[in-house]
Amino acid sequence: MLKIFQQIGRDLFQSGLNNSHSGNISVRFGDRIIITRRGSMLGHLQVGDLIETGLDKNDSNITLASTEIRVHRAIYKGTPALAIVHAHPPHAISLSLAEDEIIPVDSEGSYLLHKIPVIHAEHTIGSEELEQSLPEMLKEYKAVMVRGHGSFAVGQLPEEAYQWTSSLEHSSRIIMLTRALGYDPGAAKTGKNSRW
Repeated sequence: MLKIFQQIGRDLFQSGLNNSHSGNISVRFGDRIIITRRGSMLGHLQVGDLIETGLDKNDSNITLASTEIRVHRAIYKGTPALAIVHAHPPHAISLSLAEDEIIPVDSEGSYLLHKIPVIHAEHTIGSEELEQSLPEMLKEYKAVMVRGHGSFAVGQLPEEAYQWTSSLEHSSRIIMLTRALGYDPGAAKTGKNSRW
């Protein structure tokens, strides 16, 4: 299990989807959860950085678990997910501040994700608001953005949740690059992009 967490954590950090100490990863096994430690460096995870606790009940080491533990528990209870990746992808976060949903314009993003909803919460880190809203959204979508905070992606395996996270950021970067070129895919459908 450690090797999988290390691989995903390293890829998240090296891809720029998290800074040195941000984000978290978890997996569910029946009524148990393994989640990364509060403040751990995902790019350099060690054995002590994986915290095991109950889906419903706290273990004695719960104080070491990520601050998002309650949100992860709510998602597991409300969806069929067996893995969650929470990341801070910069291009997707930037778009989340201006958009109510992120709609990929590239072929792969459109095929894999279709649309990523953006939800607003007054308190964005480990909050009751997110416990209530994210599970329902993640029943329908592979990934959801929390405005100004980051993404939550689900899967049956950590690799799958990482794929949705990576695809979301890749598509968000393409959206921002095409807009920087003066091209708006939405306007193209209505014939308003005179440069193109």
